[in-house]
Amino acid sequence: MIIRKPDSRPAPPPLAVGQVWHMKELKLQVSRMGKLLVHYKLAKYDAVRIRESMSSRSDVEKFLKKNKAVLMPETASTAAP
Repeated sequence: MIIRKPDSRPAPPPLAVGQVWHMKELKLQVSRMGKLLVHYKLAKYDAVRIRESMSSRSDVEKFLKKNKAVLMPETASTAAP
């Protein structure tokens, strides 16, 4: 019998447009979503220029999990009306 240690972190919410994920030295903002691909901006906190990148959903989710990303709550200015 295998004894499994319960996961201390809850499952992350699904990716959606407008989300901002914070990591130790980076932040990732989801700008567009498709069926298979995610367009996102990944930058350091003091970055001047930020280019948009594109990867598969599974790759982005693995990256966020590996780097222990935290989803930031929406502020009043970014919330949809």
